[in-house]
Amino acid sequence: MPMVGEKESPNERSCQGLESIISSCHPITLKFIDICYQVKLESRSSSHCSIRNILGGGPTSTGRITTTSEERTILNGITGMVSPGEILAILGPSGSGKSTLLNALAGRLHGPDLTGTVLANGRKINKAVQRRTGFVTQDDILYPNLTVRETLIFCSLLRLPDSLSKNEKIRVAESVIAELGLGKCENTIIGNSFIRGVSGGERKRVSIGHEMLVNPSLLLLDEPTSGLDSTAAYRLVSTLGSLALKGKTIITSMHQPSSRVFQMFDSVLVLSEGRCMYYGNGSDAMDYFASIGFSPSFPVNPADFLLDLANGVFQTDGTRETDKPNLKQILTSSYSSLLAPKVKAACVDNSPIMMGNQESKSPNNETRISIGSGSSSSSWFNQFTILLQRSLKERRHESFNSLRVFQVILAALLAGAMWWQSDFRDIQDRLGFLFFIAIFWGVFPAFNSVFTFPQERAIFIKERSSGMYTLSSYFMARAVGDIPMELILPMVFTTMAYWMAGLMPEFGAFMLTVAVLLGYVLVAQGLGLALGGIIMDAKQASTVVTVTMLAFVLTGGYYVHKVPACMAWLKYTSFTFYCYRLFIYIQYGEGRSMWSLLGCSQQSNSYSLSCRFVEEDLEGQIHPIISIIILVSMFVGYRLIAYAALRRIKV
Repeated sequence: MPMVGEKESPNERSCQGLESIISSCHPITLKFIDICYQVKLESRSSSHCSIRNILGGGPTSTGRITTTSEERTILNGITGMVSPGEILAILGPSGSGKSTLLNALAGRLHGPDLTGTVLANGRKINKAVQRRTGFVTQDDILYPNLTVRETLIFCSLLRLPDSLSKNEKIRVAESVIAELGLGKCENTIIGNSFIRGVSGGERKRVSIGHEMLVNPSLLLLDEPTSGLDSTAAYRLVSTLGSLALKGKTIITSMHQPSSRVFQMFDSVLVLSEGRCMYYGNGSDAMDYFASIGFSPSFPVNPADFLLDLANGVFQTDGTRETDKPNLKQILTSSYSSLLAPKVKAACVDNSPIMMGNQESKSPNNETRISIGSGSSSSSWFNQFTILLQRSLKERRHESFNSLRVFQVILAALLAGAMWWQSDFRDIQDRLGFLFFIAIFWGVFPAFNSVFTFPQERAIFIKERSSGMYTLSSYFMARAVGDIPMELILPMVFTTMAYWMAGLMPEFGAFMLTVAVLLGYVLVAQGLGLALGGIIMDAKQASTVVTVTMLAFVLTGGYYVHKVPACMAWLKYTSFTFYCYRLFIYIQYGEGRSMWSLLGCSQQSNSYSLSCRFVEEDLEGQIHPIISIIILVSMFVGYRLIAYAALRRIKV
């Protein structure tokens, strides 16, 4: 039976399209020999069952917990090869080891648990090969509010080196859009499950476009047709076929391709529980299984037939066979004795092909630029500028969506109406209004920003692992880009509510109030970023920030004045406390003039509730300079904590 390695390899096919802009082709022949991967599983068991154990109280003194570990084989001796211009499809049921094998071939698995040899053009995988390798994950990790064109242009600007001009980088993105057939939807947003955008097939092609921007010689895709209908899946694989015709080596995992998709594969590798059941030309698969006594009695999709065999199911005359309980063992044993020696010989005996590690020459003998995807190509300032532009475009929909704007305006109108033209001497109501502002603009930005890093974690890891930018440029762009997005709505709120409530009618006092509020919003946002970066789970982080803000509000100085001594320190950690104090200082100064204005005297009957607020809230304040210094320290400190938390993430 002819093997994949025996057919004519199209190594000499000319590279077109992107290669004329970026770099010439570096064909890669990939061989993998005896790939094995094991993981250790630890299980805990108790030798004594008690009510306390059942209720989660842990073991009793008479109970004993034993920990046992066992090794589970994920891949067992997988061998094969794929040449430029070919598509290798890895088939098998869920849990058969398809994704693990792809990660191993891409160089993403390391350690003593992984054994075997992976060769690219006869040499071990190195950074030069990894820079020419594209990996498309099963999930489409993209920004939902960016258009297809914006997504690919920003990626091109970040991934391609500074030696290319901005216009050349844009041309690369436009070439990818045309090559992947995305022209009709280039101005449509990506979307997600909550936002209507492009179709699933188009979204998958955008993910492929991310990797095509660097013109990879080796492209690996993890179940790219998952969730697509048969027509969309066929179109996607047709696109992969056109890429293979340009000399690229393509390896993809598939769960259950249609018959016409199956016919497009040059070679097929069938896995069952980590073992190989077949490797060879896709067109020869049915003949091979027929030769060992397994053939369908009626026309059937070859992929469906192979999947049934991989699951240990074989049908004859429309009924399921029941007398072959060891079908998987029979098929893997047959492969080991009949095909495996030929496959290994083809992989070992084939002469190695030297890699083009040096600068490549294009057909017209001009030196082209070799693109690296494993390290950052742009300067720090360029990364910061591009990421800032992308952040502003992505977040404009989130920050100024109609629901959020309506929420802020309604809150301003409601507050302004409730405290409409309040009397300067009605201190209790005035202080209640100021504290309401502190509560609203403490909770609102903190709760919104706590979702930032948990929601962007997948994109952040993907882009950082591709070397698109440094952590510092990403974080600075995020921090700077948040300022205009977060401060516009507080200014609108204050402009409406301040004058409606009749606070101090001096423009200077109004501007000071706005300045304090904007700084306070940035501090609250920093708290959300820090908690989100530390916890990295949206639900848990939202719970923690809610409890934290509750503690800050209770110790903010309005609800409780005589805080128990053991808890008095809490108010000094509350930025709500310092903001509230600054609001009071702007409106009333140190409060001494209010005693005579209200006629307050502790010896007279006129010692009203307002007088008590003068005594407890207006007098004996922390100096405003100290409050400002502490808020600035919190602004910087929270962001440093968030940055340190992001540094813990391994990419």
